[in-house]
Amino acid sequence: MARGAQKEQARQKAQKEAAKRAGGVSQLGARAAGLQIKCPKCFSGMANYKLLVQHMEAKHPKDPIPDESTFAK
Repeated sequence: MARGAQKEQARQKAQKEAAKRAGGVSQLGARAAGLQIKCPKCFSGMANYKLLVQHMEAKHPKDPIPDESTFAK
């Protein structure tokens, strides 16, 4: 019967460790909140206007860059 007690202790320990791992925090919501400006051409998210200007110059050089005032918070 000694093995039965060890098995029960191992099961309880495994449950505690699984409970610790299950409480993981996702950063998807924080990431989505940080990407507030969207490219008007491809709708990819940007963190600020400066990054949008760099993106437009690199990916959409023929399109006009919108004014910063159009992305007012």
